[in-house]
Amino acid sequence: MMQMFNNMWSIMAVPDNFPILVMAVLVAYFLYLSFKMGLANDRLRAMARNADGGLVDIMYPEAERGLPDKVHVWPYLVRIEFIAVILTTALLIVWSILLDAPLEEISNANATPNPSKAPWYFLGLQELLVYFDPWIAGVYLPTIIVVGLMTIPYIDTNSKGNGYYTIKERPFALSVFLFGFVGLWVVMVVIGTYIRGPGWMWFWPWMEWDPRRTVSSTNIDLYDALGFQSWSFPMGAGIFDVFGMVVTLGFFAVGMTVPYLWLRKYKPHEYARLGFVRYNIVMMMLLQMIGVVVKIVLRLGFNIKYVWVTPWFNV
Repeated sequence: MMQMFNNMWSIMAVPDNFPILVMAVLVAYFLYLSFKMGLANDRLRAMARNADGGLVDIMYPEAERGLPDKVHVWPYLVRIEFIAVILTTALLIVWSILLDAPLEEISNANATPNPSKAPWYFLGLQELLVYFDPWIAGVYLPTIIVVGLMTIPYIDTNSKGNGYYTIKERPFALSVFLFGFVGLWVVMVVIGTYIRGPGWMWFWPWMEWDPRRTVSSTNIDLYDALGFQSWSFPMGAGIFDVFGMVVTLGFFAVGMTVPYLWLRKYKPHEYARLGFVRYNIVMMMLLQMIGVVVKIVLRLGFNIKYVWVTPWFNV
């Protein structure tokens, strides 16, 4: 047990890695705080009812009378933010004095660091390189992230939750945010920092990072794993996999059609509010997020390298 703890601490205490631990703790704390405030607001709104039982359409219901009085942003909030900035600056100054920057010796082509890792804010992309082609992991997916964030103001038609925390009134937006930010970004950074060791091999936190460790695994494509070699044929400089194309396009076709039919039948007002164009944009973005997780599970759990193989790209 002591050896396991020492192995974990030896990885977490590295100057480059310790801030990631602080980041993970802060993310967990602020998620807890936001959920706590959201649940409190939902309870307060549930208490504010009209005489006919309808919900009062106000941001802060009369049930908040028992809470402290509302105050203006200036000077109260600005003063708190200013103090927070001063304390954060003081903390960073003390940190920089007590801990030296983790600089290494001059670059030497004959002595490559193992593992060789990108800065922490690129570790999520470096981890995606394990599961996708470089241009997909390094170009396409980051572009989709940026474009998706840019489209949020245009596709989010729910006006509730502006200016106050709530869970009940924005379940879909909250779920997608947690899935994308925590599941597909924070978790990837944590894996790249603490789980990936020498040779970019998978080391559990209690394992020692042994550079001599070897892992015997054979990664194969989906059509080979399921015995559909006859569905693939040479084309140009590579193989075009028809089976993988059917699986990939079928995933998007089913993922687009089933929610559409369900919304039209059970939530027609929600679909009407969203509209055809917004629905397709939302579902395409969401299915690509889900597809990333599916690909990760296939690679880690079943050693599936690619789902769809072509001479130009591999998925």
